[in-house]
Amino acid sequence: MASDGVITHRNVDVNGVRLHVAEAGPAGAPVVLLLHGFPELWYTWRHQMPALAAAGYRAVAPDMRGYGDSDAPSGGPDQYTALHVVGDLVALVDSLGQKQVFVVAHDWGALIAWSLCLFRPDRVKALVALSVAFNPRNPAVKPVDAFRALYGDDYYVCRFQEPGAVEVEFRRLGTELVLRKFFAYRTPGPLFIPKSGWGSPDEEVPLPSWITEEDIKYYTTEFDKSGFTGGLNYYRALNKTWDLTSPWTGAEIKVPTKFIVGDLDLTYNTADAQNFINKGGFKKFVPLLDDVVIMKDVAHFINEEKPKEISAHIISFINKFN
Repeated sequence: MASDGVITHRNVDVNGVRLHVAEAGPAGAPVVLLLHGFPELWYTWRHQMPALAAAGYRAVAPDMRGYGDSDAPSGGPDQYTALHVVGDLVALVDSLGQKQVFVVAHDWGALIAWSLCLFRPDRVKALVALSVAFNPRNPAVKPVDAFRALYGDDYYVCRFQEPGAVEVEFRRLGTELVLRKFFAYRTPGPLFIPKSGWGSPDEEVPLPSWITEEDIKYYTTEFDKSGFTGGLNYYRALNKTWDLTSPWTGAEIKVPTKFIVGDLDLTYNTADAQNFINKGGFKKFVPLLDDVVIMKDVAHFINEEKPKEISAHIISFINKFN
């Protein structure tokens, strides 16, 4: 593994699945585990990995289970609970010979990172969470049921629930168009995928300035191979995770944390998120929350849209613990 920012690839057997892992940076350096979201891959960290390597860290970015060149367990959504995915990460950290790692995580990766910090805080030195704040478990209502009550059946999380249904719609539109529609989404509010159809297959969706045709081609090739079901199964396991995590109701995250979100991010403009993040609720559940950064005129894919700024935020924060 080169220390000059060159990204290398290998497969690692963990927790009964084979994960494809991208790495950059010196072998003996402190590890930064980078966790992607939906519909992403290790590739979402292509800008941060060389920056972390140059700063003296070993960047490790897996394709999460169900994504890209990693295995997609075939047991349905129940194989994609937070406990399964955190199990993959603990085994991956073990395979790297590390007791503790830094974690940087975006979107679904952030949801999983919060669970990792909840279940195994002993394994995480510090966390930089992007886009998705900690969401304390509500013992009174399941998460999907809460979304459905708020936004109805066409809300994307609800549309994703029925196994196979939204995959038919994605096939109708084609992988590349689906990815373009996700990456180009800048509406500061909920995303709806109507049952009547999410637009036309011959729709033109221009790419935002921060993603190239070459980038979209890489994502498209990988999702053409794997399909979307692995990633969608994370959403389909939301209520199952809620069932299994009742022992952690009310538990706090005891890991030093920095949180960064764009003010146009759909997650920042969902329900009561802004009040929770800015008015003390977040800090109550994450007492070691060191800093909250709200980036102006930035949407959801923050680490790709503002790569230099995000890399600088990550490095300045984790340097405090090193």
